[in-house]
Amino acid sequence: MPARNPPTGFSSPSHDEEREVLDGIDFLRLPRHVAIIMDGNGRWARARHLPRIAGHRAGIAAVRDVVETSARLGLEVLTLYAFSRENWRRPNAEVNALMRLLREYLENELETLHQKNIRFRPIGRVDELPPSVKRALHKAEARTAGNTGMEFLIALSYSGRTEIADAARQVAEDVVEGRIRLDEIDEGVVDARLYTAGCAEPDLLVRTSGELRVSNFLLWQIAYAELWVTQDLWPDFRRKQLYQAIVDYQARERRFGDIDSHTIAARTRSRRRTTKP
Repeated sequence: MPARNPPTGFSSPSHDEEREVLDGIDFLRLPRHVAIIMDGNGRWARARHLPRIAGHRAGIAAVRDVVETSARLGLEVLTLYAFSRENWRRPNAEVNALMRLLREYLENELETLHQKNIRFRPIGRVDELPPSVKRALHKAEARTAGNTGMEFLIALSYSGRTEIADAARQVAEDVVEGRIRLDEIDEGVVDARLYTAGCAEPDLLVRTSGELRVSNFLLWQIAYAELWVTQDLWPDFRRKQLYQAIVDYQARERRFGDIDSHTIAARTRSRRRTTKP
């Protein structure tokens, strides 16, 4: 079957090489959920003899391009790993600068997100963030709550292990309070108490900067995700690399453990019916 054309309103890139990669995407088999570990801002700045904050600021352009491109492609969910709980160990000056950049991004991009019908939601230990950042996050979430397009999750003060522990604590509380029984606990019960509850699990996990680890990111959710690693540092990552990640993803055969090819085909057909143009 030939690849379906891009959705209506999607402007093809002018660069021939980039257009060729885009033309290789089958829009009937897009990943529902793409998660990205954004890495390499510091190395990008160091290579240019700039302070680390310059790399973080340069990374905002990559965030803007990837978010808008993902929405135009028709992805259901995009999750970006922006700030881990381990990142609190960095120098105070760098942490404060990161928080300021995050607030500026939300203030500058909120109306664009809303106009593009994108739903915004932070995940992680958001209560650990500075009050001014929390206010900006809550404003962005409330402003876009009624949108019906792509859901844009941003992981902040996030830890995959902490997320699982928080879910386990909620399950334990529900058992103690009599809301569920011990014999009712299964994967679905845990999944419903994760930060990402209600979202499709990631089909594709992208990591920039060439590092070959998942860095405590979405540990429960990426059980069957396809991994794609690029040597590009995050500030250099753009829609061309996103297109290539999707093309490579579509070239792989996903087996889901012991699920046979007929079940895979049925799941694919189901996703085609539920994917929003």
